[in-house]
Amino acid sequence: MLARSRTKVGAVALATVVGTLGSAAVAAPAFAGAEHRAPKVSVLARHLEGPFGIEAVGRHGFVVAENGTGQVTAIGDHGRKHALITGAAGVAGVATDRHHVYGVLGGPNEEGAPPAGKYAPSTVLRSDWRGHHVKVIADLGRYELRHNPDGQVQFAEDGTPYDALSNPFSMTMSRYGLLVADGGANDVLRVNPRTGRVSTFFVPHTVTDVEACLAPEAQSNPGTVGCDPVPTGVAVHRGSVYVSTLGAEAPGAGRVYKLDERTGRVQHVWKGLTAPTGVAVAPNGAIYVSEVLYGAPAGEPPAGFDPSSVGRITKIWHGRQTHAHVTMPTGLDYERGHLYATAWSIAGMLGIAQAGQVVQVNPRAFR
Repeated sequence: MLARSRTKVGAVALATVVGTLGSAAVAAPAFAGAEHRAPKVSVLARHLEGPFGIEAVGRHGFVVAENGTGQVTAIGDHGRKHALITGAAGVAGVATDRHHVYGVLGGPNEEGAPPAGKYAPSTVLRSDWRGHHVKVIADLGRYELRHNPDGQVQFAEDGTPYDALSNPFSMTMSRYGLLVADGGANDVLRVNPRTGRVSTFFVPHTVTDVEACLAPEAQSNPGTVGCDPVPTGVAVHRGSVYVSTLGAEAPGAGRVYKLDERTGRVQHVWKGLTAPTGVAVAPNGAIYVSEVLYGAPAGEPPAGFDPSSVGRITKIWHGRQTHAHVTMPTGLDYERGHLYATAWSIAGMLGIAQAGQVVQVNPRAFR
């Protein structure tokens, strides 16, 4: 499972997590059937490879980080796709402004090797809306090495990293710049979209109020007590920033933080979640959290296990939680009165090619 390791966030990590499902991998007809079982979830785009981050743009368009192909993809009417940025191996999050499209790349793999692409891991890319003039504007891995915002021990005496140093998972635009949830670094970083200057916005504490996080095996680095927070989702709503943290996947250790958009000061915390991977907020304040691994077996799956049953989106509204079944969701966005999500986001790791989707989730889907 994602366990306590910060390395296990993003494509590399999820591959480890879903490895136990490998024997249950199915062909495309199986996931098509699952789609018919969820009429309250409308499919808007198909045949994506590892769609992670998503941002709705215009009336019917989206920009999606296709982690499996290493490209930032624009999706228009009727699901028509156009690659804006290519060669961005490990791309995990996307954001936009009036003139530019941004993508953030995940970190190196568990052996420390960079992904096979044009750009270094843990970097932020910028292009224009035609996909031209692609430029690396920030190196988050370098920032982590120089500043180490969470203060954890980074290397053993022989120079081997104790854990992932930087592994960004999601990104959004705020009034004060780009915000990146870096699960490996255990922080949320702010990036100036014009100059690329990086600064620390928020560093969540390790989780120590959950019993499982105090077990010896839950400690990832020397001197660290508790589960690593592992930020995975970030969204902006009405002057506040919402950050979801994985909680090292320990049951009940996941969090959603509400922060002041300018200062990063904590305004509220929702606790008791398990492995949230993305977050979005509706105009009425309802919070939506994706749980890409919900329902995944802890060990070898039973015979006939259906991977379409894995995953859900949780709605938090006035302290009450309701849930909608969406298969393997990661990225979320709430725009123009609708909730959008990427689905079948890790299907490629189960041997199901081009199964990724963009879906719209009807409010009636939550129970």
